[in-house]
Amino acid sequence: MAKKADIIVGVDMGGTSMKALVVDGKNRILAIEKMPTNRAKKSRGLIADIAALVAKAVRKSAAKRSQFCAVSIGAPGAIDPKTGTVRKAPNLGWLNVPLGRELTKLVRIRVVVNNDVNAGVVGEHAFGAGERVDDMTGIFVGTGIGGGIISRGRLFEGSSGAAGEVGHTVLVADGPLCACGHHGCAEALASRTAMERDVRAAIKKGRKTAIPAIMKQRHKDRMTSSVIHAALKAKDPLMQEVMARAQYYLGILVANVVNLLDPERVVIGGGLAERMGEGFVQPIRRHAYEYFLRQADTKRVKIVPGSLGDNAGALGAVVLARQRLKH
Repeated sequence: MAKKADIIVGVDMGGTSMKALVVDGKNRILAIEKMPTNRAKKSRGLIADIAALVAKAVRKSAAKRSQFCAVSIGAPGAIDPKTGTVRKAPNLGWLNVPLGRELTKLVRIRVVVNNDVNAGVVGEHAFGAGERVDDMTGIFVGTGIGGGIISRGRLFEGSSGAAGEVGHTVLVADGPLCACGHHGCAEALASRTAMERDVRAAIKKGRKTAIPAIMKQRHKDRMTSSVIHAALKAKDPLMQEVMARAQYYLGILVANVVNLLDPERVVIGGGLAERMGEGFVQPIRRHAYEYFLRQADTKRVKIVPGSLGDNAGALGAVVLARQRLKH
């Protein structure tokens, strides 16, 4: 039986979908709920959706309200964890949105806010592919590209809480425009959004591909991870070409991270890594090793797919909330 006030609702707010886990003091999952992220909504409407998701998960858990101590959410973009404000989330069009304050009004319980990828990396470090590793970097590839840094067993947040934004490492100075406003960021070259842009541009130029048919068959208006995976399984030439280019840039990104931070392990997460596993990571690893400053590190530094799937962010949000509440 859970003790009073030791249950936390962990929420992972992704660009495509949102997931809520109700987790007890022994890190057992009591309930799971999921819903699409409606990015067309203004911030207030999307926060209301989060509150509704939390309420549904709480009801499903059958736990008493007195047993809950917090809702902890991993949100995209630059976060001020002290105030719970989303400073800037380009993929949502958010600027200085007081997520923590507004969500607290709706759920009537303490709300903790962290960056979504930081939460995912903490989850993988605590329960997944980064267990028993003191120095680790996570890179999550989805609608955008985010990262998180574990240093000496703890999340490294930097001087303002914004450390780990590896997706905005500039790899090609005159490259494609990123949602952040700069050109040539890793996110603009290798995220799922970038892959979809490149596919649509190729189709507009007359390239033949099965991707539109796969999207129609799956009732998708976006090129989701499932669509990409299906196209690759069908050996679609355009999808193979676009994926290979993205994996090349991700390899360069991983090498830059290793050369700068010297981690023991790099964990690749996100929807594509969840679906494709080693098939997604192996080419990234190969390219990364080519650009390692210290070639001896190819034997020491492990580059692996995440193991928690889309539970990583919500579980990591729970861990971060417990750390915050403890202090």
